[in-house]
Amino acid sequence: MSTIEKALAKKQQAKSTADANIDGQEAKDLQIDDSVESDTVKPAVSESETSEQSAKPAGRREIFIDNDKLTNRGFLHSGGNTHHQQEEFRHIKRKLINNAFGPVSKTLNHSNLIMVSSSSPNEGKTFVSINLALSVALEQDKTVLLVDADVLRPSIHHELEFDNQTGLLDYLCGDTDDVSSIIYPTNIDNLKIMPAGSAHLLTNELLASERMATLAHELSNRYPDRVVIFDCPPLLGVTETPVLASLVGQAVVVVEESRTKLDHIKKATSQLDENLAIGFVLNKTVKTSKDIYGYYGYGYGRNR
Repeated sequence: MSTIEKALAKKQQAKSTADANIDGQEAKDLQIDDSVESDTVKPAVSESETSEQSAKPAGRREIFIDNDKLTNRGFLHSGGNTHHQQEEFRHIKRKLINNAFGPVSKTLNHSNLIMVSSSSPNEGKTFVSINLALSVALEQDKTVLLVDADVLRPSIHHELEFDNQTGLLDYLCGDTDDVSSIIYPTNIDNLKIMPAGSAHLLTNELLASERMATLAHELSNRYPDRVVIFDCPPLLGVTETPVLASLVGQAVVVVEESRTKLDHIKKATSQLDENLAIGFVLNKTVKTSKDIYGYYGYGYGRNR
């Protein structure tokens, strides 16, 4: 081999060694980068995004309520209702709000939790519950949560025409631990809804559980401006309603004129705690072609 050939061979060998060193370093660098990415790199999520995600669980959506259908069926909303019907519910609402947040509230347990019931089925308690919630939602400094606590025959989702989604019973069963996941916003300002949830055989035991008591306490204290209205089963022949009554501060008993017997009213209210503030709504006192439910008279007092 000539001197020139030896020089070229030596140069080529040096180049090959340098390329191998570079390739080895690049491979080493690539391994380090892969290790860093797999061990430490996470998607960036801000604190506000985390809070929002927890407040809006996957699958939870706004409940849409059709105001025109509300009007056609005799329910209240922000416009298009007869003045008299609006005024009747304003009177009822004002008494409830005064008891919930005024001086009387100091004498009541969970004064802003209000149950609506009746002595027997089909006296209009769900209609009254919904209208009270809609009326409270018109307040400028109050919000309202409407809870379908008639877990034996839930009907709020039928009346307002939405799917009965995950709700109260699912939470009490432990299927979800996030209270906010069973409270649904609506397209009506200041109104939220908690559906009854999935049917269960042990409704009485679930409502009488410590978990329910804790939930009631949280609903009462979570937001200082909130009124919570529970649409409850009738009082007679049902064990669930007296259990719920022990968790609230106020009770509204719906009475149908010319149908509800006085003995039934006395027997029904005798199951309620004497410390409750109890009011009565006289339902279906007037019927017209435009309002099949009529308007409401209201009496209120601590003594039965």
